[in-house]
Parts: sequence; structure tokens; C-alpha cells
Amino acid sequence: MTTPGAPREGSGRATAPVDGGAVVDLARRLVRIRSVHESGRDGAEAEAASLVVATMREFGWAPQVTEVAPGRPNVVATVEGGGGPGPVLAFEGHLDVVTEGDGWTVEPFAGLIRDGRLYGRGAADMKGGVAAMLHAVRALQLQGPFPGSVRVLALADEEGLMLGAKSACASGALSDVAGVVICEPEGGEICAVAKGALRVQFELTGRMAHGAMPDQGQNPIPVLGRLIPALAELEHRIQVRVGEHPLLGWTYVTPTVVRAGQPEQMNVTPATASLLVDVRTVPRVDHRDLILAMTAIGEDAASAAGVRAELRVLDDRPAVETPQDHPLVRSLAEAHRLVVGEPPRFGGVPGTTDGTIFTRETGVPTVVYGPGGKWIAHQADEFVEVEEIERYARVYALAARVFLEGGGA
Repeated sequence: MTTPGAPREGSGRATAPVDGGAVVDLARRLVRIRSVHESGRDGAEAEAASLVVATMREFGWAPQVTEVAPGRPNVVATVEGGGGPGPVLAFEGHLDVVTEGDGWTVEPFAGLIRDGRLYGRGAADMKGGVAAMLHAVRALQLQGPFPGSVRVLALADEEGLMLGAKSACASGALSDVAGVVICEPEGGEICAVAKGALRVQFELTGRMAHGAMPDQGQNPIPVLGRLIPALAELEHRIQVRVGEHPLLGWTYVTPTVVRAGQPEQMNVTPATASLLVDVRTVPRVDHRDLILAMTAIGEDAASAAGVRAELRVLDDRPAVETPQDHPLVRSLAEAHRLVVGEPPRFGGVPGTTDGTIFTRETGVPTVVYGPGGKWIAHQADEFVEVEEIERYARVYALAARVFLEGGGA
């Protein structure tokens, strides 16, 4: 294997001069910012966004800052290559992180580096990736002119309802982009496919009654008892019909939240109940058909009890499937091979990323590839290997040059 950062002999391509110390320092400074969005608290990403803005301005860029919610900004900058006309390539990362939770053996926001690892909430998901993409584009710029331009997006609310990605699409920030590299942690894999996500809520409405006289009401709780196994059967039918995707695995229909009644009123049968369901799909599953099937299941389960069922779609993110021979994916694969010294592994994103929104709203091809383990996100003692942060920055810079010099084709 060649030394990380060095192209293979005779490759004809030189990697850009990434400042290894600076990129790791930026990742560490970002981790030290507790950019957790919590109920009742505005400004989750504001401090992290300010650091990104300051870094971009140090590079001589002109970042545009747009609030998508109070204190929750998107930061977008476009870097012109100065090498004539060409496509626009984008790199994207998010600035919010999930809550730290329990079980840590290190301080989650100290930015500790130990035994070659940067620890902290968001180290892998995905402040290491944000630092890498910023310094990659700076290195590309310092290396000399390139065709077209690169757009860098550091967005808010990916861990929530992806308000940042939706706002970026609505603003036109992706309208001229030929491809987007999503810098999420994927354990060394290039992920050109990602599962879809469908979040739905069943609202059941009956009639309240005294617990001693349940026959005088219409209790929606037993409907939940019929609805949950019916959804499990739907999941089974989809899995049999569609099969297991070679990179994404199975489609899942998972009840996650049940609400009904009040503990302090155990002598009352409630008038309402709700069930929230998290559905994860592979590319062959049509979300429209799935919504119709779930609507019918809800109505069937409720009708016998005289209860009304309504299905609300909270979010709809179809699966993403960018072909492996697409120029975006090929450029990233070539850059990985030249920098790392071995062919890349291809995988799939088990969850969803902002790229799902980009593809849904604009049709732009996306690929996910970033420093950090695929399964470490949201866990206690989250970490990213320090050397990966610089290595991925080198891959990003080289992939950008390959893609842009090839005209994106």
C-alpha cells in the first residue's frame, strides 16, 4: 500500500497540499462546540456555523449565511476554479449533532485526541467530514486553476427533519450542481445507494368512556393491538416480494412510538391514540404504493371497533441509487485508489442523509463517503481516526479535480 496522500507511481495526478495539522485542528474545534438541537433551545448550530464562516473567510471565500430556523444557519460558499468553464461540484456536511446521551468514558465535547483518535459527539458524524471538505477545497484552490467551480455547503438540522437541506434546495443552491459528495462517515466505503425513509403517524379517534362502562365508548387502544401485527405482516410481504438489497439489506416497517391515555386517569378509556412508524426502504419499494397499503391497514384495523383512522405522512425520503459508473462515483473511486493505494469498497447508507433530500428535490446525483466508522455515529465514545481526516481531505481534493477536469462526464 502506498503512503496515504501519495498517488501511485505513474498515475499522472498529484494530490493537493492539504494542511494536515490545520484540518485536524478545525475538526477538534468543531467537536468542542455542543451543536445539539434540543426542544426549547434555539441556536444549535450558530456557534459551529460562525467557526465555518470564519474559516471560509480566512480562505478568501465569500460565504452566504441563511437562517432556516431561529439561530440555525446554513452556510454556503462557491469557489471558482479560474480554469475556464466547467461543471459545479458540491461537497456537503451538517453542523448539528445528536445529544450526547449516557455511557461516555471521555468528556463528549472536550475534543480529546488519544491514541490517534479524536473523541467526541460529532467527531465522526460529522465534524471530521466537515473539516475535511473545507480543507480539501482550499487545497484544490491552492494547487492551481481548475475548470468550473466547487460549492461547499455546511447545513443545519440533518439530525432532525433536514430543514437545512430542504432550504438549500428551495433557495436554488443545488440548481446548477452536477453532483454532490456527502461527507458522512461510511467506514471507508463509497456509498452510491442509500435507504429511503418514510415516517408516518396513525391517528386513531374513538369516544371517551368510563373505565367501568367501556361499552359506552369506542376505545382506540385495542386497534393498536391489531394494527401493529398487521404492519409486521406488511413488512414480511415486502421483504418476500422485493428481497434483500445487496448493499442496503432489507426493508423495515418499525413501530417506534405509541401514545394513548393518561396514567393519572386509569379509569378512563381514551378518545384518541396514535402510533408512529419508521419505515426504511430499498430502491424497488414505491412509497406511494406503501402509503396506500398502510392507509388500508389502518382503516381495516379501526373499522371493526367503530374508530376512525387517519394516516399522516410526516416525512417522505425515497431511496437513492446513483449508478456506480456515474462520473461522480467514478471520480471518487479513482481518487480513493490513487490516495489510499487500493481499490475502494462500495456499500450502502443504512439511514438517510441530506443527499436523500437533494436527490428527491432536484434530481442531482449524490454519493456518500467520509471519515469515520459507519456504525459509530450516535454511540457513546464516538471517535474518528485522526489520520482519516487528512486522508479524506486529500481524496476529496483529487476527486474534485478528476471530476471537474473531465467535465463531469
